[in-house]
This record gives sequence, C-alpha cells and structure tokens, in this order.
Amino acid sequence: MLHNGRMLDLRRLRLLRELKLRGTVGAVAAALSFSPSAVSQQLALLEREAGVALLTRVGRRLQLTPAAEVLVEHTAALLERVELMESELVGATTAVGGTVRLAVFQSAVLGLLPRALTELRQRHPSLRVEVVQREPEHALFEVWARDFDLVVAEQYPAHTAPRQPELDRVPLLRDELRLAGAPSLTDAADLPWAMEPRGTASRHFAEQVCRQAGFEPDVRFETADLQAHIRLVESGNACAILPDLVWGVDAPTVALVSLPGRPHRDVFTSARLSSADRPAIVAVRSVLAGLAGSRWRTHRPT
Repeated sequence: MLHNGRMLDLRRLRLLRELKLRGTVGAVAAALSFSPSAVSQQLALLEREAGVALLTRVGRRLQLTPAAEVLVEHTAALLERVELMESELVGATTAVGGTVRLAVFQSAVLGLLPRALTELRQRHPSLRVEVVQREPEHALFEVWARDFDLVVAEQYPAHTAPRQPELDRVPLLRDELRLAGAPSLTDAADLPWAMEPRGTASRHFAEQVCRQAGFEPDVRFETADLQAHIRLVESGNACAILPDLVWGVDAPTVALVSLPGRPHRDVFTSARLSSADRPAIVAVRSVLAGLAGSRWRTHRPT
C-alpha cells in the first residue's frame, strides 16, 4: 500500500488497529505475543511511513490522532478483504485442514466438546482445533478482534449477548435451566446457594429467579466452575441452577426440578463474516450442530 511514495505495511497497520481496540501498548503486546518495545518500534516505523503524526501522549496513555483513526478504519476493511480472499482460496480445495481457534464456555466444554473433537478427528484428520475456555462476553469481542476464529456462546433470558457488526450468529441449541439441591424454589429460600461470579449473565439470571420467587439468595459459594456447583449440591451443601448441557451424555447425579416457565438459554456460534465460509470453520460448525440436533443427551432430564 503506497502513501506519498512510501509503502504502508499491513502488519504495522494491524498493530495500530490493535492499539485502538485494546487501549495500551502492553495489551497489544500481550495479545500478539510481542514485547512492548517491539510494538512501539513498529508503530514508530508506521508513523514515519505515513508521514503524519499517528499518536499523541495523554498522561501515560497513547491516543490516536484523527489521521490514525482514518488508517484504522481502512485497515479493518483491508483485513476483512484479506481474510475473505484466504477463505475463498482455501475453499477452492476439497480437503479440510489448517487450524481453527475455538473459544467456548465451560458447560459447552463438558457437554459438547469431547464428542465434537472425536468426530472431527475421525472426519478431518488434517484439521487442528485449538480450544480456550472463555466467558462468552469476552470471547465475542476476541473473535471480532481476530484472537479466535469461532466461539460457542450463550444468551440468558433478558440478558442479550453483545453483538459485533462483523460477526454472524448461528443458533446451536436451546438449553433448559433447572434447580438442583431443593425440591422447589420455595424450599430453596432458606438454603445456601452456589452461583457464578457477579457480573456474569448466569449470576444475574439466577438472582432474578430467586427475587421473582420472593427471596434474596444466600450465596455462600461463588465460582465459575460448574463442576464445583455439582459437587456442592451432591454433598448437600448448596443448591444451584444448572444447565442441561453440563451433563453431556451422562445421567444427572442430582435431582433436578424445572423452574417456573421452564426458562432456557440460547447457545449459538459466531464467526467473522469474512471467514465463515472457510471449510474448516464450516466443518466444526457442522459437527457441533449435528451433536446439538441429535438426541445425544440420552439421559436428558424431563
């Protein structure tokens, strides 16, 4: 890319966009596995190539100039076109290979992922799937920012998941949420509860269920680990609201009670529009959808 006779490097332009997204040089360096000094040097080179000031210091932070904002806007479009070109190039072949970087939340790891990876290995031995557990709110941003290729995310009742304009959204399954550790919500009013950390959609939902039933839950155990919730319920030390997905193909180890209105969360996948047709991503989605649409949860509670 030429500007005033100088070539603008797309890799350096991406660093500028990353600074816009992440806020600090340190955050950019951590996300891309660079040193902060290397990021700063590359941004300085980009500024010389552009021939205009791109960054100004405000206190301890760097702020993008109007010229830098223009470059960032065009960089996003360039990255999208490059990714679309790569997807179409890969799509011209019949083999499914390469790497898919997948972000998932915990109950999807427990209930979907083992069988999905086994099936993918059998169908597409050349495909590499790298999996990281992430909270959906963060993972959706990270797919948009190109840290991941695909995310399995969730949306709880009355709690809309963030939407990024460059991501698609494909429904995967409806996952019922049930009470464990008490015969009814009324009985759970005086019992200790296990819930996920404050600020999560699941925590907000569980608190609202209790409040609508007329009580404030006594939350004594706060952890994002749903297996810990199950153990606390099994041992009689807490009650909790658990998603059906957490059991996978296994029979539930605790008694489960349907909540009023039988609420559910919506589980979906999201990918960047520019890479959604990439054969590897299509393959991963196809296997996930097949598992979600079949009766693989043979011991699903009723």
